[in-house]
Amino acid sequence: MTIRIGTRGSRLALVQARSVARRLEALGHRAELVIVRTEGDRDRGRPFVELGAFGLFVREIERALLDGRCDLAVHSLKDLPTRLPEGLALLAVPERRDPADVLVMRTSARDTAAPGVPLREGARIGTASARRRAFLGVERPDLSFDLLRGNLPTRLARVAAGDFDATVLAAAGIERLREAGEDLPLEELVLHRLDPARFVPAPGQGAIGVEGRADDPAIAALAKALDDPDLHREVLAERLLLARVEGGCQVPLGAWARTEDGVLVLVAALGREDGSVARAVASGAHPGEVAAAAFAGLSGGGGR
Repeated sequence: MTIRIGTRGSRLALVQARSVARRLEALGHRAELVIVRTEGDRDRGRPFVELGAFGLFVREIERALLDGRCDLAVHSLKDLPTRLPEGLALLAVPERRDPADVLVMRTSARDTAAPGVPLREGARIGTASARRRAFLGVERPDLSFDLLRGNLPTRLARVAAGDFDATVLAAAGIERLREAGEDLPLEELVLHRLDPARFVPAPGQGAIGVEGRADDPAIAALAKALDDPDLHREVLAERLLLARVEGGCQVPLGAWARTEDGVLVLVAALGREDGSVARAVASGAHPGEVAAAAFAGLSGGGGR
């Protein structure tokens, strides 16, 4: 039996899908990739908030799952909505790399003496993320922001070319592409990891999600063999908080869960309309309990 894996065609998506294919092949299965072009790939000229963005990178792939063109789909988990189409389920979370954001800047824009973020005063940041704008903006109100979309190599190239002073990218994406031997334009750029406890990453950031049909027990059992239960529990807490906030890419929410001595700890941050950021930390034994407590903390308004 050949397992057909649906994926976007971007370099990073293919690296992630191939990693899942290798895991399946190590278990004795054959795997092939089915590349699906998504709405998010076609429309790169508008901000996510204008596109009703959450799900932009997965909708067509989910249609391919439902109509039988593929058996499994591999996503960057942060792109996967918490409400999946009827008949589909998140079957496995096999891997997570560094969940943090990385500030990528031109050497000329770097200022190590600057407060909070090592960028010169008035630096111009390219991003399409409301979360990244909110969290950087509260630390450095002097920074300016403009739209920058595209795959990871494209965004790096725009900064390297001087179109922007800096951008913010997922550390995991850079790490995966480097490991795959991709040629990234990093020679003239400086990378600065942002502390995920302060610059809280997007729910699911750095994790790979494997989605499939809920009514296919053979495929579900196969996917379960790929799952990391502890990691699945952590990202479930993040996604349950996201579901309570009822938003996606256009909502400035950060959620990062980890397990410490068997206890699930969830750090959360939410950008508010007045430009401040509400913050909360919750811990407990169950993802739903921890997500509910973090949501209550954010609603209570703690932060800056």
